[in-house]
Amino acid sequence: MLYKLPKETAKKSKRIGRGIGSGKGGHTVGRGQKGQKSRRKVHVLFEGFKVKKSFYKRLPFARGKGKLKSREKPVVVSLSDLELISDEKEINVDTLIKNKIVRKSQAIKRGVKVLANGSITKKVKVALPVSASAKKKIEEAGGVVLEAKS
Repeated sequence: MLYKLPKETAKKSKRIGRGIGSGKGGHTVGRGQKGQKSRRKVHVLFEGFKVKKSFYKRLPFARGKGKLKSREKPVVVSLSDLELISDEKEINVDTLIKNKIVRKSQAIKRGVKVLANGSITKKVKVALPVSASAKKKIEEAGGVVLEAKS
């Protein structure tokens, strides 16, 4: 009956430092020879000998929330893109998404800003953040900027 039992293929992990009979015991116990890491654990924030201050000691000077995070800039829409939109009462984020000028996920996550790349001839109402030069070009074409945030 014992021959019908399934074979076990998984090996138990070696218990390091539990004597010679454990398979990983004795003198250096898998830590190599000599050196700091063979003798004790090295602290997580340890950076070795540094003449200048370490990263850890410089942290308090990077004041402000999110100093180490990268900032995502808004999606750029040029005036020539607004020229492509068919007659709309008001150009906003939904209009840009509907006309496939910007992706919905990117527009919601990062926001949208109109820059003065290209030219515009249509009279449009723009309800988006606009750069100063883009605002000037839109107003010269007879359009209106409803939301003039930069």
